[in-house]
Amino acid sequence: MQAYSDDLRERVAAAYAVAGATSAHVAARFQVSASFVRKVRRQQKQRGTTASQRGRPGPAPCLLAPALRELSACLVQQPDATLDELCIWLAALGQPAVSRATLGRAVVGLDWRRKKKAPMPPSATRSGS
Repeated sequence: MQAYSDDLRERVAAAYAVAGATSAHVAARFQVSASFVRKVRRQQKQRGTTASQRGRPGPAPCLLAPALRELSACLVQQPDATLDELCIWLAALGQPAVSRATLGRAVVGLDWRRKKKAPMPPSATRSGS
């Protein structure tokens, strides 16, 4: 869902600042919810601005580009290595210690397939009965 524009937020705050205005009246005028009007007013009081908050980036990745290059090299040298073996290998190379789950996501992110055998076609000898 898109955030309301900063222009609308400013107009809502200005309309609410008029003496005698209620959140319900301002909400009806701008076709927004009364809780949005209260939220804009609260943000204006707390932060001094009505601008919307920008998204937060989230946690930094555990494995940076050098570690991913090392991981890729490890997989090329030993493609059937388990995640535990890869964890040990990366730690021995001086890379940060990570969990098996983090390493599994990194392997998938490198577009490296863990399944090594091609699926076998169904047996022709099996009958349908």
